[in-house]
Amino acid sequence: METYEINNAIYDTYGERWYHAFDDPVALLRAEHKAKLSWILDRMREEELKSGLILDVGCGGGFLCNDLARLGFSVIGIDTSPESLRIAKKHDATKSVSYIVADAYSLPFPENSFDIVTAMDVLEHVKDPVSVIREVSRVLRPDGFFFFHTFNRNLLSKLVNIKLVEWFIKNTPKRMHVYDLFIRPFELEAFCRKNNLFFVTLTGVRVKLTSITWDMLKTGIVSPKLEFVLTPNTTLAYIGMAKKKGSEGA
Repeated sequence: METYEINNAIYDTYGERWYHAFDDPVALLRAEHKAKLSWILDRMREEELKSGLILDVGCGGGFLCNDLARLGFSVIGIDTSPESLRIAKKHDATKSVSYIVADAYSLPFPENSFDIVTAMDVLEHVKDPVSVIREVSRVLRPDGFFFFHTFNRNLLSKLVNIKLVEWFIKNTPKRMHVYDLFIRPFELEAFCRKNNLFFVTLTGVRVKLTSITWDMLKTGIVSPKLEFVLTPNTTLAYIGMAKKKGSEGA
């Protein structure tokens, strides 16, 4: 078992690189966000979620918050990095998102406050995901929805999501991800069920292989044309939606 501490302090150093760097794994995050946002919006349309208050836990540079705000949703984003929140606020075209410095282990909101809670690329950065999910459930209203994205834990995932990124993407910091913190889908489902959240749907996420260029592999610079796609295979990473059990059932 690995015993390395994850390096979450790197997110304090990004500044405008959140939105403009291509010589860094943050460019992968931006590309992946497009696929995740599309999937989330499709699920929201299916559930007829046209309004309500959304909390984005670990919002980072504000990709999801700011896009949801542009679509007319009321959004609050929390993160432990004041610098990331400064950039997120700067790039909020609507000037409507409320950005708050807060810890996912102790969300500063009353019970049953939100219609939707999201946690994109967060659960693999915390030592105690069960406590985070407990807080998510506490602030989520009955029949509300929890959207999440994280990495699966297996050797192929370790190779792709840690080693290949370190080998082929410039300026990849050490311990950006730690294998021991990756979560298998059945483990996350158990964590959720323990806290009154029940999986509705789950799908895999991976890079579109034909969008990877040899030039990108040689230079370590992420191509602006790099794409991520959804797949039934959850081996590498997965995105999902869970529903909080209401008074009349899940």
